Amino acid sequence: MKKWIKDNRGLIVFVLCFGLFRTAVADWNPIPSGSMRPNLLEGDVVLINRLAYDLKLPLTDIVLARLGEPQRSDIVTFSSPTDGTRLIKRLIAVPGDVVEMRNEVLLINGQVADYAQSQPVLEPTGAGGNIPALRLTERLGDTQRRVQWLQGVNARNSFGPVTVPENSYLMLGDNRDNSADSRYFGFVPRHLLIGHAHRVLVSADIRGNWAPRFERFWQALP
Repeated sequence: MKKWIKDNRGLIVFVLCFGLFRTAVADWNPIPSGSMRPNLLEGDVVLINRLAYDLKLPLTDIVLARLGEPQRSDIVTFSSPTDGTRLIKRLIAVPGDVVEMRNEVLLINGQVADYAQSQPVLEPTGAGGNIPALRLTERLGDTQRRVQWLQGVNARNSFGPVTVPENSYLMLGDNRDNSADSRYFGFVPRHLLIGHAHRVLVSADIRGNWAPRFERFWQALP
């Protein structure tokens, strides 16, 4: 064993450094579900900046230093407050914001979101069928993103008003009627944030024939 370690010490150092890099600096995250459609698709692999918000002790949630402030509309990876599962959602509200949703329509601090550029589509289901959906551009303050509403789906499309507590954030999926998010598990404490997703690295059609989606390679996230 000692001889093997000596003969392969360069490789060992590289693997250790690469592991530390992934856990502390940059990482990638595969998208397994449709909760962020239409902006993220199943089979996308996104690049995560782990230093966007905090410097953490590798392999832990212990924050060593604050490096930046999470912003409304950031796409964020974080550990679920309920079971620690890694999730990716849209950061909708920051500490002190008062948030409400009325029949899909979002309100923050009394300002009502504007919805435009509606596009009817058929959204694929896990059972191989399709359901009608509507894609819209949601504008609120100086942020905007494409969101999706599903028709005939029993979802939590009204809540609040609620006030986001200190050092916590409210997360929603862009696919509003097919996302387990803060409407179900509550606010996300800052120490559970992992990083800011800002670009698609690679993508493949995992629900079809696994063909590469080259047009999505290195695509910036809205």
